[in-house]
Amino acid sequence: MHKLLAPWQIERKLIVKAEEEADPRYGHRPNERPIQDYIRFGIINLDKPAGPSSHEVTAWAKRLLDIERAGHGGTLDPKVTGILPVALQEAAKTLQALLYSGKEYVCVTRLHAKVDEPKIQGVLNEFQGTIYQRPPIRASVKRQLRTRKIYYLNLLETNERNILFQVACQAGTYIRKLSHDIGEALGCGAHMQELRRTRSGPLAEDTKLVTLHDVAYYQTKWKETDNPEWLYNFIQPMETALQLLPKVTVRDSAVDAICHGANLAVPGILNLETNIRPNTMILIQTQKSEAVALARATKTTNEILKMRHGIIAKTERVLMPRGTYPKTWRTTKV
Repeated sequence: MHKLLAPWQIERKLIVKAEEEADPRYGHRPNERPIQDYIRFGIINLDKPAGPSSHEVTAWAKRLLDIERAGHGGTLDPKVTGILPVALQEAAKTLQALLYSGKEYVCVTRLHAKVDEPKIQGVLNEFQGTIYQRPPIRASVKRQLRTRKIYYLNLLETNERNILFQVACQAGTYIRKLSHDIGEALGCGAHMQELRRTRSGPLAEDTKLVTLHDVAYYQTKWKETDNPEWLYNFIQPMETALQLLPKVTVRDSAVDAICHGANLAVPGILNLETNIRPNTMILIQTQKSEAVALARATKTTNEILKMRHGIIAKTERVLMPRGTYPKTWRTTKV
């Protein structure tokens, strides 16, 4: 059986199509933005505690930072802990990308009868790959049968009737339902006892993970000292959440047209990554690695390399404000 790779396991290589010097007068590298823009286009890799809802945790972070808008990527139930990406202000537009970046969890499941470890391992192996799943009754989505991908499912430990496993899966997979289905396959029944999310796309437990207490502490220190280093301890550029998307780097002269909603044409491309396929979400970025827009590819990497003209991606979500780079395109008058 062909093994599915989690998005963070896919290797991509950079291919140079053309070369051009970046103009230092426009834009900033993501980690060198002016402090207000750094917050405006920032994301927090937050360690959600058990108890409050994802919405409540996001609201607290917003209040601590005294900002008007913030959003979270991938809702966690109140009892579930772990990684909750909180995007600040304009960075909320990037949360769409996390739908394509996969999740990873560590789960404690309670079996309703004792089962030998080799049998447990065998059943877990059967759940790797594409599975069918119907959302649970308490889910906020329509309860219709759908497919989800399980990239890997590793048994970590067993203790009496408790099993601890690690699972990497497609966004929208219900681990509570997965635990139930594993119990059904074992013939004894089972239910989920504890759950922690250990990865949301490129954001993992070793990717500057912070608690709400950390946010409050660093924010206070920044206000007291006016030293931006305190902010860098817990806020990351929004580009961090986009790392797993295939990237296409464009010329400075093409940036503003894309910011106005133009589709990406071949002449504007400087370099691109491998494994781009039609209908995949890609990131259009500047030579300074600033996110410009999310777009839907219409060609493969190899096809793009052979083309001299034509559209290769349709812009879906503009991330960069208009006017960040100079306007070099002409408006056609009818």
